[in-house]
Amino acid sequence: MAWLTDPQVWLALVTLTALEIVLGIDNIIFISIQAGKLPVHQQEKARLVGLGLAMFIRVALLFSLTWLMGLTAPLFTVQGNEITGRDIILISGGLFLLWKSTMEIHEKLEGPEEHAETKGAVVSFGSVIVQILLLDIVFSLDSIITAIGMASQLAVMVAAVVIAVGFMMMFSGKISDFVDRHPTIKILALSFLLMIGVALIGDGLDMHIPKGYIYFAMAFSVAVEMLNLRIGRKGKPVKLHQHYVE
Repeated sequence: MAWLTDPQVWLALVTLTALEIVLGIDNIIFISIQAGKLPVHQQEKARLVGLGLAMFIRVALLFSLTWLMGLTAPLFTVQGNEITGRDIILISGGLFLLWKSTMEIHEKLEGPEEHAETKGAVVSFGSVIVQILLLDIVFSLDSIITAIGMASQLAVMVAAVVIAVGFMMMFSGKISDFVDRHPTIKILALSFLLMIGVALIGDGLDMHIPKGYIYFAMAFSVAVEMLNLRIGRKGKPVKLHQHYVE
């Protein structure tokens, strides 16, 4: 337990926790959008269950390091590219994210009237949790591989994951409410998921897109949208009373 007094270990914990939170933003966005389809009284439960599953999956993966490392072993080759188990999961997750985000954007553009008859029958708590679980697995892979690369002590990795998920649980409700109140933010969030889906497929095909570019694009887009919202609030039409002089 001597590592507990090592400043480098604590620095690694703080850095890794911050990185896990950043990497979890896309997960929160997806969970918030999916939970938003449920009745109001079930939304918070769905968010907490989704994030709880994400934490469980990540901790379980950390304790299964041997299996996780085995995912990086080549299974077969396609046009000179070695395909691993991790690649298959990333490509499948990316395709699912592209399909899901496209369907969500299509539904938003079509309008609620087109789906009024089927929406209640299709969306259920169980189906939302299953979709969150599938994407949790994909998002967890990136998160855990990053953790393994940054820290050598298993306890530090587990602590960083637990702290990061706890932080996300605290603020998931506010993020979800904000997304629900602003339709343009929801479309922007879905566009982010499309971009992340493309990045996942690229990673699976060994065409790596630097994460810094992705997060910069997301941050820049959010900053511009915040300015738009602020201008929109200031520019609300004011009712003018016209007085006519006879």
